[in-house]
This record gives sequence, C-alpha cells and structure tokens, in this order.
Amino acid sequence: MSDRIFAAAGGVCVLAALVLFGGLHVVPPTADLDWSRRTISQYALMENGWAFDTAVLLLAAGSGAILVALLRAGLAGRGAVTGILLWIAGLVGVVWFEKHNWAVGPSINGDIHRVASVVAFLSLPVGALLAALPRRAERGARLVVAAAVIALLCFTPILAAVLAEPWTGVRWWRAIPLGGVERLLGLAEVITVMLLARWSATTRSRSSLIPH
Repeated sequence: MSDRIFAAAGGVCVLAALVLFGGLHVVPPTADLDWSRRTISQYALMENGWAFDTAVLLLAAGSGAILVALLRAGLAGRGAVTGILLWIAGLVGVVWFEKHNWAVGPSINGDIHRVASVVAFLSLPVGALLAALPRRAERGARLVVAAAVIALLCFTPILAAVLAEPWTGVRWWRAIPLGGVERLLGLAEVITVMLLARWSATTRSRSSLIPH
C-alpha cells in the first residue's frame, strides 16, 4: 500500500469520527447537554454513548494510518512519532477509562481519564510541530504548523484557569466555559490530523515525479 492510500484511509476514518461527534450535538439525548459547559466525554455516559466511543476509536485508528503515511513519506522523526503515538494512546485511554462523576467522590478511573485527555490534547500538536517545523519551507508543513499552534493556543484557557485557581478561589472547570473550549480544541486537533494526512499524501505525490 502506498502512503497515499494510508493517508486517504486515515482521512476517511477521521471524517467519519467528525460526523459522529457532530451528530451527538443534534441527536437526543446528547443534544440536550449544555455544550458550552459539559465536556465531550460526558456523551459516553448517555444512551447513545456508543457513538462517542466509536468516534474516538475511529479518530485513533485514522491517526494511526496517517502516522504510517508520514513515516512512509519520511516526514516523521522520533519525536513526532512519539507525540502522535501518545495522542493515539490518550484517545484509547479516554474510551477505556470513562469519565467519572466527581460529585460522588474521587476515582482512579476518573483520574486516568483526565490524564489521558491531557496527554492526547497536548501530544498531538507537539508531535505535529516536531514533524512539520524542520520542513516549514513547504506549504503543507506550514499549514500543519499553523493548525498545531492554534490547537496549543486553544489549550491555554484551561491552563490559565488551573494556574489562577489558588488566587481566584474559583474551581478551574467553572472559571471558563470548559465544554466550549474543549470542543474548539478538539476541532483544531482534528484539523491538524487532516492536514498531516494531506501533507503526507502531497509530499509523496511530488517525490514520485522525480525520475530515478
């Protein structure tokens, strides 16, 4: 299989995941959630939670295929591979360890879910930057860099809320519209993955034109 096929297969999986995520916002009972405050993983605890789990696993599978395409195109070094693998592992961890209802007390399962979420959210843009920055002269790489930077910027309200909590006394998840921030962050990360797929496919197609 060529890297174009891996990139295309990965892109299809990611788009399918995006459709499922979008559907959760318009199909009851998940449509009734306050998307500005409730996190995406809250959907997993509802009747149609299977759609959330399926979407996350499709995103992980698609990211894996895109990583293969990047490797075959010679675009991913060790740091980039590590970052994307951590992203994939974080996504699987989010599904395996479901969101916890913190109102009933602490939970190891909930702690792992939260850590997996943070690992996923941060490792993808870092991995994408490590892949694309050395080749930023290429248009495809510059687009990946831009999307990854936007993803990291989307995470800053969460970081700021956590750091400000000791001074404000407001719990970090209440200080910001966490659900809205998380959805913007998730969209930026999905776009980053899609741009990685496009970059790997177009880079390969250009190199294949070089006579041997």
